[in-house]
Amino acid sequence: MSNRKTTQSFGQILIDKNLLKAEELQEAFLAQKDASVSQLGQFLLKKGIVKNEDILSALAEYFGIPYQKKIDFHDPDNTFAGIALHFLKKNKIVPFKKNKDIIYVAVADPLNIRPFDDLKMIFPDHTFEVVLTSEEEISKIIRTHFDSLKADTSEDAMEDLEYEDIEILSSQIAETEDILDMANEAPIIRLVNTILTEAVNDRASDIHIEPYEKDLIVRYRIDGILYQTLTPSKKFHGAIVSRIKIMANLNIAENRLPQDGRIQIKIGGKDIDIRVSIFPTYYGERVVLRLLNKTDMKFDLESIGFSQSTLKLFDSQIKKTHGIILVTGPTGSGKTTTLYSVLTKINTTDVNTLTVEDPIEYQLPGVGQMQVKPKIDLTFANGLRSILRQDPDIVMIGEIRDLETAEIAVQAALTGHRVFSTIHTNDAASSITRLIDMGIEPFLIASAFNAFLAQRLVRTICPDCRTSIRPTQKMLKELGIKQTEIKGNKLAYGKGCEKCLNTGYLGRMGIYELLPIDKNIRQMIMDQADANLIKETAIKNGMLTLRQDGIQKAIAGLTTIEEVLRVS
Repeated sequence: MSNRKTTQSFGQILIDKNLLKAEELQEAFLAQKDASVSQLGQFLLKKGIVKNEDILSALAEYFGIPYQKKIDFHDPDNTFAGIALHFLKKNKIVPFKKNKDIIYVAVADPLNIRPFDDLKMIFPDHTFEVVLTSEEEISKIIRTHFDSLKADTSEDAMEDLEYEDIEILSSQIAETEDILDMANEAPIIRLVNTILTEAVNDRASDIHIEPYEKDLIVRYRIDGILYQTLTPSKKFHGAIVSRIKIMANLNIAENRLPQDGRIQIKIGGKDIDIRVSIFPTYYGERVVLRLLNKTDMKFDLESIGFSQSTLKLFDSQIKKTHGIILVTGPTGSGKTTTLYSVLTKINTTDVNTLTVEDPIEYQLPGVGQMQVKPKIDLTFANGLRSILRQDPDIVMIGEIRDLETAEIAVQAALTGHRVFSTIHTNDAASSITRLIDMGIEPFLIASAFNAFLAQRLVRTICPDCRTSIRPTQKMLKELGIKQTEIKGNKLAYGKGCEKCLNTGYLGRMGIYELLPIDKNIRQMIMDQADANLIKETAIKNGMLTLRQDGIQKAIAGLTTIEEVLRVS
């Protein structure tokens, strides 16, 4: 494999391709004496002299093997299913196609020939054709085509559990360690790992581990709905909770008080941040794990569900040079995602953006984020005071919970800052009443606030099993719409398929109610008008309510009438 078919040196190939100058090559040789060509390539890459794709292409030419940027995996007969996942990841090697007695293998390091001895033992009657590709492409193939084959199911892990086998590993999981590689660990560890893996694969946002008198139930929250997935024996409850405590660096001896922690792990190459909440109940400690997939998360206002008209108006509000925008809704309605999307859009190199949050769910590049710590008296109010001494242009407050925080936010807005925050109310207009109840003077609300945004999350119809349905008169009456308002006189719903776990829904999107503070609304606030009257005035001015926005999305075939009624 490492026998070269070209007489040119690796450096000369780079020079001939106009990727490297002769003096740059000389400098690299002096810095990397006795280094292999792969190490020389890595040195050039770290220095930013040559791109990774160019290095791989030159290496392929140097060793006389093909280079493929993208690998087309083809294994209809599961020929490669028996290869150990750990072996593939450790050696950065992956077989991707079989043609009669030839197996095509992608490698990231052309000098690493040892794995082929093992492959020869697995496939003794085959020869191997090697292609060079990037480590990222190999990892992608392993995640896509091998992880699902190698990961134990939680049922498999439970079959391996015997009471006398229960043991807890006291060591922590390293941040870089992928739990899919830990297939040979103790049964309890394997069970916890497979529960986490299944939850990530099923797109769960939360895992609930709930003890009852005789039962132990594991439930996943998928697209906002809880589904029971597993019922381990109650006798394993203590061991499962202890394992989770160890992973989160919590006190395993304390079972009388609530505890909160955090776990950072990799699952199938994805970075997963887990918030751990342990809560003592009559039948034992209840555990809720909030899963935050940092690898797949994107914050983009254009893709989270705003209609074009609402987005245009909201965009104009967030670009104002000062004032407060308050996002409102119940827990789990996507408020933080909306605010992160706002910050991602408006944070540029010429502004100073700072946040105070509880907790920090995702790290935003270019944004200074502070974690609230009540135990040391670092509250939202105290954190906000400190932030204002840091000369910010944009401030995000995780939540306005009390009068003190609200007053500081108002003062910040009145002194030229853009402030974004959240509050818990049912609709946009109710936020005004809530602030007055807290003790904020109506004239300050009228002066400092630019807009209130209420939101909910609705499940979106699975595209693989989408089908049409003619709405009944009862459905139309509940929604207050006419048959003629529906395009083609039909709505859509999901029949249920394997991709959506037979729910008919895949993913979620937001429905929104945006209340901008114009001259009329400002006067109504000053006069302490009722929230319902403010809402009616805003509707006359063109505001879409949560239900109206949801109905528009149902008519467009994005969600169902039942979903809109459920959340609004």
